[in-house]
Amino acid sequence: VRLVESGGGLVRSGGSLRLSCEASGFTFSRYDMSWVRQAPGKGLEYISEITSDGEDTYPADSVKGRFTVSRDNAKNTMYLQMNNLKPEDTAVYTCACRGVNARGQGTQVTVYS
Repeated sequence: VRLVESGGGLVRSGGSLRLSCEASGFTFSRYDMSWVRQAPGKGLEYISEITSDGEDTYPADSVKGRFTVSRDNAKNTMYLQMNNLKPEDTAVYTCACRGVNARGQGTQVTVYS
């Protein structure tokens, strides 16, 4: 089982980024997936979850209206579209699948003002 994130980087406040999470080693389409993040010196923060069929998403209030999670089961990949980024969004973003007890290594997102 493997989850690999990509797409992080350095972006100005108000900008956008799209993160990807590529899954392997399990039947991706059967499982709900989620994004979490951890800012420097802070605990893990839930960002959003998406159901296995991609029909429903559950974003945290802190990102609602700015971040959108989606998935392409044919590509075994989940995405996080992040718009109107703020400095407080700076964190390591990680994808996870509770159903197979897996979490990726994370990708760094840094937002500067």
